[in-house]
Amino acid sequence: MRQHLRHGTPPPVPLAPAAADPAELEREAGVARLFELHYASMLRLAVLLGADDPENVVAEAYYQIYRKWRRLRDTEAAEAYLRSTVCNLTRMRIRHLQVARRHVENPPTSVGELVASAESTALLHDDQRVLIDALQHLPARQREALVLRHWLGLKESEIASAMGISCGSVKTHTARGLAALTQAMEARR
Repeated sequence: MRQHLRHGTPPPVPLAPAAADPAELEREAGVARLFELHYASMLRLAVLLGADDPENVVAEAYYQIYRKWRRLRDTEAAEAYLRSTVCNLTRMRIRHLQVARRHVENPPTSVGELVASAESTALLHDDQRVLIDALQHLPARQREALVLRHWLGLKESEIASAMGISCGSVKTHTARGLAALTQAMEARR
C-alpha cells in the first residue's frame, strides 16, 4: 500500500465475491420452494389435461414463472399463476399437435396411440385407466374444469382464473363434463 502511495498509483482493489442481489436471491428461493411444494401436482395436472410431454410443459411453466417472478404482485399467488400457466401451455401444446397431425400423412387415429412417458404411465393405476380414457375424450374445456375441480380441489373462482373464463362458464363446463363422464362410465358397465 505504501508503495502505491509513493508512486501515485491507486492500490489494487481486493477481489471479493460480488454481493448477491437480494431480489435475485429471493426469486431463486421462491421458485425453488414452489418447485419443492408443487412439482408433482403440476406434473399430474399436465398429465390429466392430456399433455403428450408433461415434464416439458411443467418445466416451461417453471421457467416462465422464474422469468416473471419480479412482476408478480403477490408471491403467494405464484401457485395459482403456475397452475394457470400449466393449463395454458398444455392447451397450446394440444392445439399445436392437432394442427401438426393434420399435415402428417399417417396421423394417429385415436388418443390411445400416443406414446405416454414413463412418468405419466406411473401416475395412472389400472383402476383409473377407464376413467382417464373417458376423461381424455371430453372436450378440452370440460376436461380442464373437471381436473381442476375434482383432482386439484380448486374453487370455482380459482378454476375461472386458471382457465381464463367466468365462474358461470366453469359451472357449465363442469356440469357438462360430469354428465358426459357419467354417461361414458355407465355405458362401459
